[in-house]
Amino acid sequence: MISAITRGDLATYVNALFTVYIILIFIRIILSWVPRLPDSRPLAAVVAFVRDTTDPYLNVFRRILPPVGGSGFALDLSPIIGVILLVVAQSVVVGLVRG
Repeated sequence: MISAITRGDLATYVNALFTVYIILIFIRIILSWVPRLPDSRPLAAVVAFVRDTTDPYLNVFRRILPPVGGSGFALDLSPIIGVILLVVAQSVVVGLVRG
């Protein structure tokens, strides 16, 4: 039996995409705290995927809001702004899709 995709199904899918991207940003934050990762090809591939996926989005905010602090310790606030905007966009877009 084949059933049609409803607006609710599409809204659930879009919501999941936003959630996965937010999780990837949190993984990126945690990776930035780890000074040196073990040498492992699979781990390097995962880290490269996370960086390649999240950095283009976060770089938009890094241009507007450079890291705060200096002399060896700089606090990057771009993920905070990025996640806040993603959560707002998630609620708007999912609400529009749901109808």
